[in-house]
Formats: sequence, structure tokens, C-alpha cells
Amino acid sequence: MATSPQRAYRAACPNCGAPVEFRSAASASAVCSFCRSTLVRDGEALRRIGESAELFDDHSPLQLGAAGHWQGSAFTLVGRLQYGYYASPQALAVPSPPPVGAGSTGPAGSTLDGTWNEWHALFDSGKSGWLSDDNGAYVVAFDAPLDGAAPAAGELTAGERRLVQGSAWSVASVTRARLLAAQGELPWPPRQDGAEFTVADLRNERGEVGTLDYSDPGGAVGWSVGRSVRLAELALTGLRDISEKALGGRAFQCPSCGASLELKLSTTQSIACHQCKAVIDVSQGIGADLTHYAQTNSGRDGAEPQIALGSVGRLALDGGEVDWQVVGYQERCDLPSGGDDEQSFWREYLLFNRSEGFVFLVDSEDGWSWTKPLTGAPQARGELITWQGKTYKKQYSYSAKVTWVLGEFYWRVRRDERALVTDYVGIGSASARRLAREQAGNEVTWSEGATLEPAALARAFGLSPALGSALQRPGSGAANATIDSGLAKVILIIAVVAVVLALGFCSSRDRDCNEVRAAFGESSNEYQQCVRSGSGFRTGGGSFGGYSSGGGHK
Repeated sequence: MATSPQRAYRAACPNCGAPVEFRSAASASAVCSFCRSTLVRDGEALRRIGESAELFDDHSPLQLGAAGHWQGSAFTLVGRLQYGYYASPQALAVPSPPPVGAGSTGPAGSTLDGTWNEWHALFDSGKSGWLSDDNGAYVVAFDAPLDGAAPAAGELTAGERRLVQGSAWSVASVTRARLLAAQGELPWPPRQDGAEFTVADLRNERGEVGTLDYSDPGGAVGWSVGRSVRLAELALTGLRDISEKALGGRAFQCPSCGASLELKLSTTQSIACHQCKAVIDVSQGIGADLTHYAQTNSGRDGAEPQIALGSVGRLALDGGEVDWQVVGYQERCDLPSGGDDEQSFWREYLLFNRSEGFVFLVDSEDGWSWTKPLTGAPQARGELITWQGKTYKKQYSYSAKVTWVLGEFYWRVRRDERALVTDYVGIGSASARRLAREQAGNEVTWSEGATLEPAALARAFGLSPALGSALQRPGSGAANATIDSGLAKVILIIAVVAVVLALGFCSSRDRDCNEVRAAFGESSNEYQQCVRSGSGFRTGGGSFGGYSSGGGHK
């Protein structure tokens, strides 16, 4: 664990007299834990420059004083910045919000779409870093110098490629934000005017996330680079108790029907009432006036989720087996462009594990798969993309919308939430892998996953044989067709299949592999792997779904 500092600076708050301690000689500011005065060091004295607002109680497991290790170095969380962001196009047009502490709505009644935290991590070496929220997970990042001119905030667009610090990055999101509150010891004085500023997240094929921060009133652009991290990797001690008992204080009544509701997750932004199915926005906290809307249908064909909310299943998803709990459920559909296009529907179950964060189970016409947001961004070459040494080919591109939700979600769910989705399937040895790109507004999110056998899901969640059989899908490789016919019929089927394969195998393989060769070259590992693998990939009868969110790293 982190050790005690060899030297600390301590002084009395000039406003209330409470002791304020600086663990690092490099820290320029702190927030008094008693009166919330924002203080800056002025020689050997402290000077008050303002007052920080109350922190929004998001029941994060992190708290000041928590300690851990990152890449062999010990650190302690000594400060916290809490930001609010506007993700909707209407909010992006709003010029400026009220001062810090004046509430969670901007001018003309615009409402924040959510919040995120950045925890100041002080390492025993004296180095400062940040542990930040990232799509239901976390990123460890460090400030870095920015050589040369940074792109102007107004020039950035989600989805484009940009050269920053000599490296190519994909712009993941461009968000308007403002500082809501500050706490503890910070490397610089927090902004006091409550003005909005732009934050841009950039990601690359190395799994890194870069952040351009335009909050400095003087015009300097901040730059930081980080990587995704699981809380379990940090070996944290001194975490806050966020047990179900501790969360009991978040019970409230549904503003639509009056039913008693209780939030179970620390990161919940929206919840659907179990009685009337209204969707309630709790991103601004639980108060007398909760924004909500009624859902106009009762789920796809009136069916309930096949895996019940609250169920716990033990699954190994790109790692060791852990317990995953179903906390949310949504149904989505594509929006056909016209003509003879057939509309597809799919279901997504939001799963949560305290150490691993969130993943989705996706139930589509192609079968079952799991997916989770990526920290980085794959490298695209035409309709082929590469990620972590694997090659994927574009399968579908379509507009999609949310039609029905149940349970809790860590983003703010909107009525008929829409996104432009592109699905990719793995080639060769990666044929079981899936990637999806979703763009909603000025944010692009990539997610990664793989196919799942229905039988494995049934075992994991302890489903009855009848429910387990109901998980089978016609497009799934695990779905079994019953053939009850004579020997002649079997031979005929085999003969037909053999002819089709003889005619189509080479052409399909050559077509797929020629595209790989055109993108990567004949001597590339990608092309050689495609040739060895045979047909390359499996197509199916509709979207396998993806990831839908209203918030990014910032």
C-alpha cells in the first residue's frame, strides 16, 4: 500500500480555521473539507479564492485516502474533480451555465446529461496521475506536455482522424462540460466561474485514450494520455462501502405511478419502474421533480426478458470466471432505409460485476454474443479493420433505436434513442469475435465481444431445460435442426450441400481473401491467415446488436 509522506505542508483554512494538509509540495490548491473553501498556496500561507459546491453523491466506491498500486508504484487518492456534461445537440448550443453550485441545469432549462469524476492520484514518487470514469469502467491517465499547436475545439468532429503529438488518433467524442465541485488536494486551482468548456476524447489502436482539455481560461490546452484499468488490478484499499445496505438511502417513489423504487447500482443514471414501466432520469439526483417518460409498448411481442433481472450467472468473458448480475434490459431495432429491407429486432442485457464493470449480452437473429466498450479504437482500411492483431470485416451498417427498457442503466436513457451502427465480424481465427461501432451525436463508441453458446448461458444462469431451449436461435451455430427422413433424403441433402460448397467455397474464400490481400498485401499475416482459414466468416440473418450509451470517458 502507499506509504506515508516524508513531509507534508499543513495550515489553517483562512475561512474556518480547520486544518488543511498538502501531501505534495507540487500541489497548488486544495478544498477545505469543512467549509468547502477553495484555497491556493501563496508562499507559506493559504488564500481563499472561492467556494466549491456540494459533490453529487454518486456512491462511487472510490474516496479520498483510498490507496493502491499501478505498474508497481504505490499511490493515494488525494483529490477529486466532479464534472457535468451535455451530450445532446440542444445542450451543445447553450453558451454558458450558471456558476458552480447554482444547480444542475444550464441556461434556458438545459439539463446535464450526466457526471464524471477525476480522482487525483498522488504516487509515492511525487508524480501525479488521474483515475477517471470511462463508460462504466476506469482509466488511469497522466498529464503530458503538448508540443506545437493543438487543434481548435470547434474543428473537432467525432469519427475523424487527427494527428496529435506526432501520433494518429480517432476522435471519440467532443463534449461540452463544466466543473460541478472539487474536493481535496489538487495540482492546480479549480475553475471558479462555472463556465462551460470543451473536452475531446481521442482513442487509438494501441488501446490508449487521449484527452484534450480546453478548460483553461487563458487558452492553454491540456493533454493527458491513459489506459483502461480494472479496479481489481489496482489492489485498492480503503474503498467506500457501497453495499446494498449503504445504497438503501436512494429509495424513492416513481413520479408516474407512486411505486417504491430503489437504486442498486452506484452509477445509475436512468431506471425503469417495475410497475408502470416509466423511464425515470436520476442523473441529477433524487429530488421532487424527476424527469420521466412513459413507454408505449410492452416489450417485443409483449415478452418479458428470458434471463430475469437480478439473475446472477458465472461466465468467463475474456478472462477468468466471475459472477455477473443482470441489472438492465433493452430492446432495439434497426430502421430500414426502404424497399424490401426487412426490419430486425434484438435484445441487450446489461450485466454488472463490482470489479469488472459492465458488459452486454446480445440476443439477435444471429445468435448470442457478449460485448463491452473499448478504450481504444481499431484501425480501419476500407471495409476491413484491425484490432489487437485480429482482422474484421464489415458486415452491416444501419440506423438503430431503443424501443423498450427495464432495470437500471449507467447512462441517461432517452425515448427512441438512436445511433448509427456498423457491425464487424472476425476473419479466420477471429471468426467468433465481434466488433461494433456506434455513433450518436458527436460521440463514437467501439465495443468488442464474441459469440456465446446458448447452452453455456443456460448453465451459467441456472435456467430450466425449457428456458434453456428457448435461448436457441435459428442463426446460431448451436441451434439443432431435427431431420426425420429416410436414407435417400439424407444422401440427397449431402449431395446438394457438397455441390453448393464446391461451387461457393472457393469463390467466397477468394473474394474475402482478395479483399484482405488488397488491404494488407499478399505477404501479410492477415492474408496468409485468411487463406489458411477457409471461408473466412459466417453471415447471418440480421444485426447482432451493439452498445448504446449516452456518455463517454468524460
